[in-house]
Amino acid sequence: MANTTSGSYTFEKTLSIDEIIEDAYERIGLQNVSGYQLRTAKRSLNILFSEWGNRGLHYWEVANQSLRLVEDQSVYNFYRTAADGTSDGISTTLTAGINASVTSVPVASVAQLPASGTIIIGSEEITYAAISSLNLTGCVRGVNGTTAATHSTSDAVLQFIRGMDEILEANYRIASTNVDAPMTQINRSQYQAFSNKTDNGTPTQYWVQRFIDRTTLTIYLTPGSTQAANYINFYYTRRIQDVGDAYTNATNVPYRFVPCMISGLAFLLAQKNPMAPQKVQEMKLLYEDELARALSEDGSSTSTYIAPKVYFPGV
Repeated sequence: MANTTSGSYTFEKTLSIDEIIEDAYERIGLQNVSGYQLRTAKRSLNILFSEWGNRGLHYWEVANQSLRLVEDQSVYNFYRTAADGTSDGISTTLTAGINASVTSVPVASVAQLPASGTIIIGSEEITYAAISSLNLTGCVRGVNGTTAATHSTSDAVLQFIRGMDEILEANYRIASTNVDAPMTQINRSQYQAFSNKTDNGTPTQYWVQRFIDRTTLTIYLTPGSTQAANYINFYYTRRIQDVGDAYTNATNVPYRFVPCMISGLAFLLAQKNPMAPQKVQEMKLLYEDELARALSEDGSSTSTYIAPKVYFPGV
């Protein structure tokens, strides 16, 4: 008779912050921690996520986005949070008024909106889970510290990207055909060398700046009236989400990174603990080993093609 299995695949989604901290402390020989030990461990977990960002370890946070071009505008901003500023992106309007409790938002257009995401109406942030015809469905109202409110027909609906970090690659997209033309990423010096940065035409190059509060995309050439109906479509990485205040929170780390997350936290805690100096090197070696295994499973696999070198004698 076969054994009964759980049938679930949610371990990393239900593993709470306090359980992660507890397991990390156990690895350096400490149990029943509380108070300051919990607070400093939570801070160290956020520092670990920052260190992963420096290594580029958040492929699971890669997403796709479109940006509607504006005539004579070459610089587009994507703020970390709505409190930091108004981001550029896809915009539309409400086709009917909504009260503070509805979970379906009727809009005039869903062109180039991602299948799920966050919108802002007035000062309210709303997440949506899906798109059905001209409705954003599965909405959660008043998220990220905002308040659900009543909104009127024709109110502006702005898409919002939280926590954008880096833009990986970009295409110029023609709206009428959805045909993409690859763009080339350049650096500050190359952009600075352009003699006339306001020249109008089809954008072919882009430059990315990363500030504390926002990521900025600068394109060249500057869109004219012909290009203003089209889009820039790009892939970007989001920052790994902060741990947050509640110890009952989970992390947005995939299952394959759970072992190295806990061993990495144990390594940081061992450095702080005068009772466990002998554990520092041991935890460092374990962390780097588990991190290397996780990295080998992360990213995208591609087929390998071998192109023979062709040699024509006498030519």
